This record gives sequence, C-alpha cells and structure tokens, in this order.
Amino acid sequence: MPLRQNVLVLYLSSSALDSPVIAWTRWDGSGGQVYMAGDSDEPPYKTGLHALRDGWRLFQFSALTPEAPGQEFRTSYLKYEFAFEQLVES
Repeated sequence: MPLRQNVLVLYLSSSALDSPVIAWTRWDGSGGQVYMAGDSDEPPYKTGLHALRDGWRLFQFSALTPEAPGQEFRTSYLKYEFAFEQLVES
C-alpha cells in the first residue's frame, strides 16, 4: 500500500518543544479524516514533545529572530510554529 502524509502544525507558547500548545491545525493526506478549523476545543497534544512521543516526526520549526525595539509585545501572529508529519498507509 502507498504511504500518505498526515500533517500536524502546533503553535506553542514558547520556542521550547515541551511548552504548551496554544493553537493547532492538521491535515489527513490519506483521506481518512477531514479536519475543520475550530472542530475541537482541546489540542490533539499538550506539547510538541507529546506529539513526538506519539510517533509524529518533526520536520520544521520557526526560526528564532529577535524582536525589533518597540515590537516585543506585538501579538499579530503566532511565532512558535512546529510542523510534524506522520506517514500512514492509505
């Protein structure tokens, strides 16, 4: 059977992989499940580390960049983004 990729993006409260999840999104490349924004009040994992321990593979995380002076408390985007993948049979 061919392998398909599931993708999970977790936005954490800090750059540490064991910090709490504050937002998330996911996609099922196998077509087995359809996820919608806001379809759950609880994140799929408490931290990014929990996702790793459940078999998700980390493939991208946000670069750490210093804030410009005066922008330290800007909240226009979630900057601690971690993207995971899981290969499943379809």
